[in-house]
Amino acid sequence: MTTNQQIMKNTITTGSITSGLLNPEQSQKFIQQTFESTVLGGLIRKEMRRAKTGEIDKIGIDSRILRKKTENTDDGYRQKANFDKVEYATTAVRLPWEITEESLRENIEGQGFEDTVTKLMTTQLGIDLEDLYINGDEATLDTDPDYDFLKINDGWLKQLTTGSHIEDRSAKEAGALSLNVFYDALAQMPDKYNNGTLRWLMAPSIKQKWEHYLLNENIKNGGGLSESILNAPASIPAVAVPRMPKDKIVLINPKNLIVVNSYDVKIRKTVEGKDAIMQDKRFYVVHLDFDPIIEEKDAAVLVTGLA
Repeated sequence: MTTNQQIMKNTITTGSITSGLLNPEQSQKFIQQTFESTVLGGLIRKEMRRAKTGEIDKIGIDSRILRKKTENTDDGYRQKANFDKVEYATTAVRLPWEITEESLRENIEGQGFEDTVTKLMTTQLGIDLEDLYINGDEATLDTDPDYDFLKINDGWLKQLTTGSHIEDRSAKEAGALSLNVFYDALAQMPDKYNNGTLRWLMAPSIKQKWEHYLLNENIKNGGGLSESILNAPASIPAVAVPRMPKDKIVLINPKNLIVVNSYDVKIRKTVEGKDAIMQDKRFYVVHLDFDPIIEEKDAAVLVTGLA
């Protein structure tokens, strides 16, 4: 079985020049490695597609469809599955880096230093991708210091501003964090989705602020508040996601969040050519594409306006 480490070794460090398209199995394992470096990676849904644009099918069944049976009678009643789709269009991205030959010669790890840097770059690639999945916004102004990064694609937060349920706290309790934030948001979630799969996605600082609030309430009320409410407000587990903004919370089943990648992952390295020779460097680049989409916006609540 091919491991992630073997993939990295075989496609990046073997030979003086590699410029190949990974086979589907290797591509999928490389993408999986980037997911493993993030909090949400093991919670969300991943889809691999050959085409850069296409559709993800949705199938739904209505509720209360059972009918009374009358012997030897067909009343003509039939139920059908409801078919829908979510379109995707992946955006191509790349991560280039370089290492001087001198740093390889003088580093105590020797050639192992190349693999160390490669693993660090792969980890950061996963972190940056999750950041884009969440915060990407193609309408980012060019005056924003992160313009070149955020404009790449629209992330989940941008997509949730239309079609999902919005709980705006800016005009309620001055945007302060309280128990009402969670229960007011939960009240907007249709009951058919409130089935034990929901999670609160929030920045670590919000979770810590929530802990601070509970501690103060404990002091004011002489104790008595359950510790379980810290990690699961309204009996729904909270997930601290480092790249979530400090003024928003999302209530959703993480499997409702989808990332589509194609098998067209390319990992290239060269130690030849004028620049490599004259600068005594090795050049690397990873090419891949992605699109973060949401299967069912009606099954999500976006909390905004937190102070």
